[in-house]
Amino acid sequence: MNQNQPLRPLSRPAAPSLLTVYGEQVASRLLLGTALYPSPQVMSDAVRASGAGIVTVSLRREQARGRTGARFLDLIRALSVHLLPNTAGCRTAREAVTTAEMARELLDTDWIKLEVIANDDTLQPDLLGLVEAATELVKRGFKVFPYMTEDLSVAERLAAAGCRVLMPWGSPIGTGRGLANPHALRTLRAYFPDMPLVIDAGIGAPSHAATAMEMGYDAVLLNTAVAKAQDPIRMAAAFAAAIEAGRAAYEAGLIEPSDRATPSTPVAGTPFFDIDPAKRP
Repeated sequence: MNQNQPLRPLSRPAAPSLLTVYGEQVASRLLLGTALYPSPQVMSDAVRASGAGIVTVSLRREQARGRTGARFLDLIRALSVHLLPNTAGCRTAREAVTTAEMARELLDTDWIKLEVIANDDTLQPDLLGLVEAATELVKRGFKVFPYMTEDLSVAERLAAAGCRVLMPWGSPIGTGRGLANPHALRTLRAYFPDMPLVIDAGIGAPSHAATAMEMGYDAVLLNTAVAKAQDPIRMAAAFAAAIEAGRAAYEAGLIEPSDRATPSTPVAGTPFFDIDPAKRP
């Protein structure tokens, strides 16, 4: 090597591909909620630290804030992110459709995260009401992001209704349990290879998010794990790094698990040196 030739800097590996939903490219595969933060400023700083390109906001909660809610929405808009209003708190399809129409008028977006809740303890989606509401909203021109369980039959019905994104839970909202049913989630991923799938709810640690991305999921939506962390801003950055790493690993191609050990250095063709018996310990 020519000693006078300057060293070339090591090139950084290519960044993971961009997320595309409903024809829109989004820079980050992390979607972040805006509830439960100790203050609006902490929420704003956490969103910036996460690099999230989409944030969710509950229309009902912001309506309850009154004038404070208007200032909160101004703060969200200042972040220059895609706004994804949700129908949190709705328990019937009719209620969810009405809330979605209000969100479209107030926030000037046809994106809607659809939630129809069946059970107060688990916050499990009402799957029948979810399909009913999604069918109606698609007819009205909405781009629906349905919050669902990992149920394959419901996923098929939502796709048939016109949903172009599916959002199965990892585990119940706010539990932090991670991916409670990874086998069903893998089945869902395999069954819909070309549809964006977003893990929504139950993520408690960056390792949970990385696992979801390594499985081939397109994005992760979370809130509680960041908002209730001792340091939400650092935790948001940690999740961003985990999601990027998980996606990069998936795109690079993970090795298949094996029940048998495989030597990293093959035995065949390697030299063996015999030690003089007199020198052996």
